[in-house]
Amino acid sequence: MSQLLYDNGTHKCIAFTDLVEGEGIQANQFLIVNNGEGMLLDPGGNLTYKNLLAEMASYFLPAHLDYVFASHEDPDIVASANGWLLITDAKILIANEWTRFLPHFCSKGMTAGRVIGIPPQGMRVNLAGQELFIVPAHYMHSVGNFQVYDPVSKILFSGDLGANLVSGHDASKVIEGAEAFAAHRAATSMDGFHRRYMGGQKVCRLWTNMARGMDIEWIVPQHGASFKGRETVLAFLDWFEGLESGPDLLTQKDFQFPIPEYL
Repeated sequence: MSQLLYDNGTHKCIAFTDLVEGEGIQANQFLIVNNGEGMLLDPGGNLTYKNLLAEMASYFLPAHLDYVFASHEDPDIVASANGWLLITDAKILIANEWTRFLPHFCSKGMTAGRVIGIPPQGMRVNLAGQELFIVPAHYMHSVGNFQVYDPVSKILFSGDLGANLVSGHDASKVIEGAEAFAAHRAATSMDGFHRRYMGGQKVCRLWTNMARGMDIEWIVPQHGASFKGRETVLAFLDWFEGLESGPDLLTQKDFQFPIPEYL
């Protein structure tokens, strides 16, 4: 299904949810359209490709796709790269670290001249006269990890940051208000996911310091519901800033030999 997040007549942001068929993890895909030209964000893999192409047709013709953005290298992010390169003239934006990994998803020679490496500090992208900001989110959860900030809609497309999944959960749900945010955290796997996947308290603090200087009205992650309104965003930042995660939580018990028998 699709959800129109923003539309001022010339600038649109669209979310696509629940398109994954089969046993793969559910993931959201996004499209930003400005003056008829588009950027597709984290398009997913083969489980989403055909359904996403069909859903996009209501808003946008693939021939006008300028960019495909990949927040990092995971299959649920960009394993469908070959399909988009085949049917469009778009270029793929991905971290410098992953430019030589991307061809493994594609036919030989398909990526030649079609991949733009994102430098560690991020970059600005011009989409039909409107600047979009690609901002660093390193080690959240991947080295060479980025997010997209749209200054028109004031939406931060946050990738895996903010992921929240629970069986039967409606990914198009919008969480608004500090109390609703706290309740949603308690009802989903949000805390557990971030403690396992994020890169440590230092990373959380550095990213939050950056985010507090941005005019964010809506955090829209790749998995699960989104977080709308300044009160909700501030509650999110307050929670994430002090989060212990990843290497913070490891002890010697996590590195043992011999390995316990399992099968």
